[in-house]
Amino acid sequence: MTRDTPLSDDEAWMRIALDLARAARDAGEVPVGAIVVAGGEIVGRGYNQPIGSHDPTAHAEVVALRDAAGRLANYRLPGATLYVTIEPCVMCAGAILHARVARVVYGAKEYKTGAHGSIVDVFAEPRLNHHCEIVGGVLADACAAMVSEFFATRRQQKKEALP
Repeated sequence: MTRDTPLSDDEAWMRIALDLARAARDAGEVPVGAIVVAGGEIVGRGYNQPIGSHDPTAHAEVVALRDAAGRLANYRLPGATLYVTIEPCVMCAGAILHARVARVVYGAKEYKTGAHGSIVDVFAEPRLNHHCEIVGGVLADACAAMVSEFFATRRQQKKEALP
């Protein structure tokens, strides 16, 4: 794996994705945020919203990819970097590859659905016609803590609601 972007830049972009994860949390969604950066600018933003939008595909990555594609008027995003707070799932990995994203930077591993080695490694599949650089673990503790706190709060609320 090569690193053309200094870690401090990755951390700065990931902090913006974390802000979007907070927006998801505040909306009652699993707190995952994503941005797409091209040419040193944010061209796409997204956060999880499958519950509120009644759309199972409305994961942060897909929402950010749609936003970027619309802004750039192109369904391909060559040279772009997608920053996401949690390791992408299989659906999102497929969308990332179809969009021809050059680089993916994620925060925490997702041990139940992760598609960069936690469950499967879609990005390493040699038979696919596109591959991208993957960097994991950027601000991993902060990203993981947000999800853990979200589910701990949910469990506590359920417990308190019991008769």
